[in-house]
Amino acid sequence: MSYLQLSYHIVLRTHKSERTLFEAHERDLYNYMFGFNRNHDVVTYRIGGMPDHVHLLVGLPATLSVAKYVQELKIATSKWLGGNPDFPAFDGWTKGYAAFTVSFEAREAVTAYIRGQKEHHRVVPLKEELRRLLEENHVEYKEEFFLKD
Repeated sequence: MSYLQLSYHIVLRTHKSERTLFEAHERDLYNYMFGFNRNHDVVTYRIGGMPDHVHLLVGLPATLSVAKYVQELKIATSKWLGGNPDFPAFDGWTKGYAAFTVSFEAREAVTAYIRGQKEHHRVVPLKEELRRLLEENHVEYKEEFFLKD
């Protein structure tokens, strides 16, 4: 038997970081994502975000890579959002995404961070938030390509 705990903090941005995920209907999107996760044996610890991006804290099964999970989630949510009149301006997700491993001990802190997105973004713009997350997690990036997709 295999024993594992694979938790990830994933950030998805809307195409061109456009503000197309309207707050009035974000719960519908999060519920859809929760159902997608349940159907793929993904544990959902927290989903939250802003009109231009979504944070997920999830536990993936050993049979599902982060890349495959994000690809399938983007495809499914793009179809759902594209056919939903509550999100008329949604034009897709960016090609890229951010994903960070999260230890068991850090899950509560990341959950609180995602829960506090509205408050957090009153002061911190998305670009600054993503740069900080990349740097805190020691992810190298090239400035000339940063948020270009």
